[in-house]
Amino acid sequence: MTQYYLKLPPKLQQEAEKYAIDQGITLDNLIIWAIAEKIGSLKQNLDDNNFLDIVYSRNQEGEMIPKLRGTNIQVKTLVVAVKNWQLTPQQVADEYGITEEKVNNVMAFYEQHRQEIDTAIATDKVLESIYNE
Repeated sequence: MTQYYLKLPPKLQQEAEKYAIDQGITLDNLIIWAIAEKIGSLKQNLDDNNFLDIVYSRNQEGEMIPKLRGTNIQVKTLVVAVKNWQLTPQQVADEYGITEEKVNNVMAFYEQHRQEIDTAIATDKVLESIYNE
């Protein structure tokens, strides 16, 4: 096996070491595990080639969620802004520092993946109501 030198930012290294200890593994094993998980998710290739602005990535709970490529903005966030808050695509673009074209692409993606996005939004509402009690 080829050896690689990896210099992590100190805070990231501290957090990684904590998680490795919690999992009962070495930092090296945690890094291998993380890389294997990332490669596995990339192999799933959930991305829709019709919407190049949208990419799927794993959230903290391990779920694959669609985001606007190159940002951490979830598709459902922009959909809620347009559909529930009644903002125009230009208003949403201004609010999130993106182009109106990207907002329109997200909304087109939503139309093609409505059930998936609506389910995610509904789940968020349920969780929000539980936490706000």
